Amino acid sequence: MSFLPRMIRAFVFTATLAAGLFPAAHPATAQEITLSAPGADPALIERLRAQSLLLRPTDTEAARQGQDITAAARADYGRLIGSLYEAGFFAPVISIRLDGREASEISPFSAPDAVRRVEIIIETGPPFQLGQAQIGPLADGTVLPEEFRTGGPATTPLLRDATRAALEAWQNLGHATADLAEQRVTATHRAALLDVAIRIDPGPVIRFGALLPEGQDRMRTERILAIAGLPVGEIYSPAALARAEERLRDTGVFTAVAVRLAEPGPGDVAEVTALLDEAPLHRLGFGVELASDAGLGLSAYWLHRNLMGGAERLRFDLEVSGIEDIASSDGIDTVITARFDRPASFGPDTGLSLQAIAVALREPTFRIDGIGVEGKLTRQMSETLTLQGGLGLAFSRIEDGFGARDITGLTLPLGVTHDGRDSAIDARQGHFAAVTLTPFQVLGGSTGARLTVDGRGYWPLGAGDQTLLAGRVQFGTITGGSLTDIPPDDLFFSGGSGTVRGQSYRVLGAVQAGLPSGGRSFAGLSGEVRRKIGDTAFGIVSFADAGYVSADAWGSGSADWHAGAGLGLRYATPFGPIRVDLAIPASGDNAGRDLYLYIGIGQAF
Repeated sequence: MSFLPRMIRAFVFTATLAAGLFPAAHPATAQEITLSAPGADPALIERLRAQSLLLRPTDTEAARQGQDITAAARADYGRLIGSLYEAGFFAPVISIRLDGREASEISPFSAPDAVRRVEIIIETGPPFQLGQAQIGPLADGTVLPEEFRTGGPATTPLLRDATRAALEAWQNLGHATADLAEQRVTATHRAALLDVAIRIDPGPVIRFGALLPEGQDRMRTERILAIAGLPVGEIYSPAALARAEERLRDTGVFTAVAVRLAEPGPGDVAEVTALLDEAPLHRLGFGVELASDAGLGLSAYWLHRNLMGGAERLRFDLEVSGIEDIASSDGIDTVITARFDRPASFGPDTGLSLQAIAVALREPTFRIDGIGVEGKLTRQMSETLTLQGGLGLAFSRIEDGFGARDITGLTLPLGVTHDGRDSAIDARQGHFAAVTLTPFQVLGGSTGARLTVDGRGYWPLGAGDQTLLAGRVQFGTITGGSLTDIPPDDLFFSGGSGTVRGQSYRVLGAVQAGLPSGGRSFAGLSGEVRRKIGDTAFGIVSFADAGYVSADAWGSGSADWHAGAGLGLRYATPFGPIRVDLAIPASGDNAGRDLYLYIGIGQAF
């Protein structure tokens, strides 16, 4: 035997052995995948298509290997049946054929190398109705879904909702361990009926034991207990447990808070654990806003989250606005604020704040240099409702058309806020309303009160939450008080990004005592249509604003109004949308001719 034939035979043997040990991948071929469900509702077909792994897009354009197709097909039986059960079809017939072979009959160990055609054929069968629909025992006041009755649609979501409603009703009465004891479901295929019998085990009435915080480092335990406000010794309530967790989270001291009920012990008393993760002590932030009429505005703050180990917050803010010429201080407003907050100062829902402020305002019609201090209590009445009340003292040196003067005044700031928005920085639905009333007494002078109202609403339009209608109403008035005793910045002006875009900053005021000034009343109306651009982070906005200022209280006396409109662009970021608005006047002699640019962070309202 010559050397060459032996080498050839050895090569063939080696190649054959390698092929057996390491099978070569067959080239992928394109697959044709179809799903048909004769007589099914188009919405159901779309849900089925969304559930199917076979119809799910792949990361590459190449067709999947036969083994992958076989595995996906075997998984699709269960996924599609589950989706049909969700829709109330409990007698479906599902066939998934791979090149004509039923996928369920193909062993995963002998899957074909390649699959060219996949057919998913679904016979939904008739929609089932509830025959017997029993659940109990039920707590007083249990509200079951209206459809959970004989003749109602039989769907797995309905059964889950009925069970959840029964359990939550018992839990709200203190039965924290209420659970599903037994569930019997019998399907009569010929009649398309589903008989359901659900038995609930209420368990005993549980009382709150001690709150046991874990994971804190600098935060003092006694302050954690005071802030959480857990009603130890009282009957268990899911709302009380959730409220304790929310109070701890609202302090801003923790990056994560999880409050959990432990297993009940002797006497049906259950301790509560609070798993905490503290945030960094300090935070530094910056902001910027640009308006072509008002110039550049810069802001910065420094925050200490846990000053004395009791969730005390100390914050310093600096705001500089009206910067048109960096080299000049003319027209630049400066505000410096220092604020101290202490939660749970008078009970878990009442916090204390102390604030000091210094201002230097350089507006075209007045100049103010002032300092002030204020103490305030904030009471959280519910998840959305907050009350405020306090006492303030302020000194101001004023120069305006009435001359130079010094004013020292006492204020009694009162407020109520309802915040039902889904997000404070970029609301997509809900409402917001804030009312403030600030009676004031000028030492050696007159007495009056300043009232403001701010209401906002957000309404999604159409399917997909792509379009949003947002509206805002503002109102303010000052009653009483001599004109020379009211700081000029407390009077009302209109124009600019906070009131009417497309009109010059504070261009609309009033004439009082023959001199230009702000008015004693203001009303503003704003509307926006916000539209997301597909699945991107961008959005477009069309808007219109209008403002009204009158010389006297409650809209009386000489008055005028103006309006503006425009278009904007939004770019979503984790800290809020970046806002760019272009606006033109919609009233006045320059209507439609001037153009104003506004750039900032956050929605206009």
